[in-house]
Amino acid sequence: MVRKMLTGNAAAAWGARLANIDYVPAFPITPQTEIIESLAEWFADGTLSGKFVTMDSEHSMITAAGAAATTGVRTFTATSSQGLIYAMEALYTVSGWRVPLVLVNVSRGLSSPITLGPDHNDVLAARDTGFIQIHVETCQEVLDSVLMAFRIAEDSRVSLPVLVNLDGFFLSFTRESAEIPDANLVQEFLPAFRSHHPVFKGSQSVAQGVAVLDGAAYSYFRYQMHRAVENALEVHEEVAEDFYRLFGRRYGALEEYRMEDAETVLVMAGSFSTKGKAAVNRWREQGRKVGLVRLRLIRPQPAAELVRSLAGRKAVGVIDQNISPGLGGILYQEIAGALASTAERPPVMRSFIGGLGGKDISSAEFDRVLEVLDEARSGEGHVPCELLFTDAEYQQVRTALSVAGKPLKGEAL
Repeated sequence: MVRKMLTGNAAAAWGARLANIDYVPAFPITPQTEIIESLAEWFADGTLSGKFVTMDSEHSMITAAGAAATTGVRTFTATSSQGLIYAMEALYTVSGWRVPLVLVNVSRGLSSPITLGPDHNDVLAARDTGFIQIHVETCQEVLDSVLMAFRIAEDSRVSLPVLVNLDGFFLSFTRESAEIPDANLVQEFLPAFRSHHPVFKGSQSVAQGVAVLDGAAYSYFRYQMHRAVENALEVHEEVAEDFYRLFGRRYGALEEYRMEDAETVLVMAGSFSTKGKAAVNRWREQGRKVGLVRLRLIRPQPAAELVRSLAGRKAVGVIDQNISPGLGGILYQEIAGALASTAERPPVMRSFIGGLGGKDISSAEFDRVLEVLDEARSGEGHVPCELLFTDAEYQQVRTALSVAGKPLKGEAL
């Protein structure tokens, strides 16, 4: 075991290196490029044996990754933002092939307008593709999750691609102390890949084709994929226990933070959860019974664990780092649906949008969340979806538009 200061990107590359990957089709895009640069260097100097190929686009990159996985080799790749969207057609295709591979997405807001800051609209646009989704908070969790992702993807009960998501800039280029596991222990945790499906080999003639199916057969195969994604909950739990046994770090489908007696709860995902935990610590010092639930698995949704964790709470605020225009926060809607399906009366819930394009969520904005949740507990006020935005930020936008000679419509938030 060695401890190093690693960026989130370097941690992802180390996870792939320790997994003894065989093939990396790659295409650079900010802020993910450091991952494939590191891997390219290791392939070039002989640290990694196998094949590294620079492709002409993210679409061909994912297609090549899926095709390689059909030959029985362990495959890894990475992308970000517009690259993930460009690859969207291929994401559906390779998951339909039921091939295991690992894709790291370094989240970045989508155009237009253009931003380099992170939010989760890119990765959540892929939530229905059939890819398992793991969302991480720290650099250590990045490395560990890549290793766990290969175990989950290659399990015969799943046999699907896994996407590991980390936030651009806030995590991709942040250096944190991380433990690089012993390679022998990793080999015990993650043995060599053995495909559970017939594979294509150059030494023998194999032909397969994708047929055009009628509705009945198509429905069967799509539902089969749904059940395989559900299986990933059980597989993740087994893999997490194995990982804890060997490396001493435990990861659940969700993380509970200071939830032992919490009456009010924040729900978040990704690296901004660290900001939420700091707010919870501050409120705890003030005697407030507040906790936080961090979603680690987005697909499959850990609905049963969510219900168990949030049962009996007075108020729940979901802070979405995404926005679905005309609907609001995506995770808020999913969590509300999970809670509404239970017989027990769910807690009052409120929806907040924060951190779009990497915009900071300040202490004052977290205090606003708690204020709204206090009002909800007393039966007062209800804004369907509230944007976390300060007066200073409003004035910044107002000034910029004034300089451009354009009027600003709307009121301060």
